[in-house]
Amino acid sequence: MSQPRSRLLDLLLQAPAVKIKQLPDADLGLSVEEPFPFLAIVGQEEMKLALLLALINPKVGGVLLLGPRGTAKTTAVRGLTDLLPTVRRSLCSHGCTEILAEEEGLAAICTACAEKYGYRQPLTIEDRVRMLELPLNARLEDVVGGINERVALEQQRVRLERGILGHADGQILYIDEVNLLEDAITDAILDAAAQGFYTVRRGPLRLRYRARFMLIGSMNPEEGRLRPQIMDRFGLRVLVKGLCVAEDRYRAYQNALNYQRNPTQFASLYAHETLQLASDLQAARERLERVYVGDAARNLGLTLIQSLAIDSNRADMTLFEAARAHAAADEREEVTTSDVQAVSLLALRLRQSEMLTRYFAEQGHEDERVAQLTADFLAKGEAD
Repeated sequence: MSQPRSRLLDLLLQAPAVKIKQLPDADLGLSVEEPFPFLAIVGQEEMKLALLLALINPKVGGVLLLGPRGTAKTTAVRGLTDLLPTVRRSLCSHGCTEILAEEEGLAAICTACAEKYGYRQPLTIEDRVRMLELPLNARLEDVVGGINERVALEQQRVRLERGILGHADGQILYIDEVNLLEDAITDAILDAAAQGFYTVRRGPLRLRYRARFMLIGSMNPEEGRLRPQIMDRFGLRVLVKGLCVAEDRYRAYQNALNYQRNPTQFASLYAHETLQLASDLQAARERLERVYVGDAARNLGLTLIQSLAIDSNRADMTLFEAARAHAAADEREEVTTSDVQAVSLLALRLRQSEMLTRYFAEQGHEDERVAQLTADFLAKGEAD
């Protein structure tokens, strides 16, 4: 007898996207600020699952959405706004927390926070994770930071300030058309993602800030390929295709039309399910630390990775962390083979390289030649 799905997975896979009502026309002269409800997106279960797994467990390494224009990639990401979890955030620019003081002692936090901790004043506050969107036309200075021009002009002094990467610390950084970024900006993002911090230098001035963020990207493969270096920074890779069922396409059209007529009223139709899903996501995040990988799931995951000849160890991290998130979403504490199966395509696709396979094969022939020559020389010396 199959085990029933959790409420979270049921919300993801069933009916909220079909909730359509006829709405009155709104004043279209007003700007639209209400995001399209995540649960109102028709179909695209793989995309929605990947995004929710990333919210439950940031260790999956972010999400990359690949597909043609008009398949709700950006809409889905922006629709996560009402589902973002809450976390304990440091009130100090140095990142001091109560846990850091308890585990490593007062020497691990700054003097000001050590004094506050002694007086039992809070070092952190509960806050909602935010999503920052990197504009495609952003300058390198906007992304990494630099000299505050206003302060320089008004106060005649130079002060360095962090950029978007610094403000994205502990948040989600979303990049639409990620394959069209300038190389210099891409390099900066890679640097920050690899180290967890970024250093800005302007002459003798130096500013180092933390930049630990979850990366979500979307792109249209028709407009150019993504550099392998940044592709490797995305844990889950989703192929977003157009809806195949005629009824689904018409339902998507109706939802889009009703949203355009009155975004606020349309979003209110999904308010109850959205709050329920946000609550379940938070519960899954709290459950995650108790979730462990079972032996059968471990063996299946390692067999898949080895059979596909995937070299990067990031594949292992993504596969098992995504499987843990899936088990947490399904209200279980043991990862089973069903969890690995559910996330295997998301975690393992686009990780093979024909060029590297050929390169290592050619290098193997050279290595064999060197080893054989060495053996022949030693054998000849022993014979003499």
